Amino acid sequence: MDASILAIVAAACAVAAIVWGRSARSLRRVYERVEREFGLDNDVTVLARSAFRKDLHTTGLYAMVALAAGAVALTGRSPAELLFAFVLVPVLLTFLYGRDFIPEARLFEARSMLERRAEEVLSQEELAPRRWAERLAPDDLPDVSGFEIGRVYQPGTGLMAGDFYDVFRVASTRVAAVIGDVTGHGIEPSITAFQAKYLLRVFLREYRDPGQAIEELNAQMAAHARPEEFISLLVALFDIEAGTLRFASAGHPAAWLWHQREVQPLRATGPLLLLDPAAGYHSREIPLETGDLLLMYTDGLAEARDGEALFGEDRIAQAMRRDPGIDPNVLCKSLIEAARDFAKSPITDDIAILAIRRA
Repeated sequence: MDASILAIVAAACAVAAIVWGRSARSLRRVYERVEREFGLDNDVTVLARSAFRKDLHTTGLYAMVALAAGAVALTGRSPAELLFAFVLVPVLLTFLYGRDFIPEARLFEARSMLERRAEEVLSQEELAPRRWAERLAPDDLPDVSGFEIGRVYQPGTGLMAGDFYDVFRVASTRVAAVIGDVTGHGIEPSITAFQAKYLLRVFLREYRDPGQAIEELNAQMAAHARPEEFISLLVALFDIEAGTLRFASAGHPAAWLWHQREVQPLRATGPLLLLDPAAGYHSREIPLETGDLLLMYTDGLAEARDGEALFGEDRIAQAMRRDPGIDPNVLCKSLIEAARDFAKSPITDDIAILAIRRA
């Protein structure tokens, strides 16, 4: 073989040996650090040692080929003897380390599967609260003819929320709007909120009066409630045919209604749910006109703090008075922004806001 070609091969193999050698040197440092931290027989140490050995083996192979090709190019002797003589060194290393390659490969595969499963679990843990929140406070509500609906939900510091809202038809001419808040944070309040939301759908279809529906919900859920758990809840029932708004509130913060050029509060008509299984709840009815706007929210909005000062109900009502013709979605978003601007520190409680206008 031409000496110049062998010299090029030798130089290329030498460069490859340097590259692999630098990688082997880095892996050796990793291996030594892992061995000190986890011990000699730990799986992590075994895999680190395996990666180091393979890079070292590759380095040796390229170095031997570079030496063989360089020696032949310089001496002009037959390449066969020198080539085989040099290549025997990495071959011997292969015999020395080869018995560990298959077990190490299996170990690597097992750890890869374990890491993949761990990533899947973490992904599910991250995704589950988001999916759960979408059930409790969905971004997409049904399109209800004759109404403009705005909503916004801001999670607090916990992974799982107890705030919820709902809008649905209970009959061809009646639409229900619901908002509620379960005390506490975590999975248990979220489960309670989920139960309350969907049980209330059943009871509002069974009872025409929202107060009766809340009474039945309270009686059913109080039997299995935890002692420290309570629910505030507001139900507004729009009757398109009768032109009325009928509402009942279980200890929930006052909703605000723009009606007859005035903003009026819709205050509680009974105690918090789960306080007393036999508690009574009554309803109130208000005439409903085109353009009337109802604003419902959970207490995280009114209780946004600037030191000891609260954002408060008055600021919420004033936002409606300033522009009663505002788009419901814009109203909800502007209230969240106003509460954030008011609070000197991040708001830690969940906030749900629902605004509905009779079009």
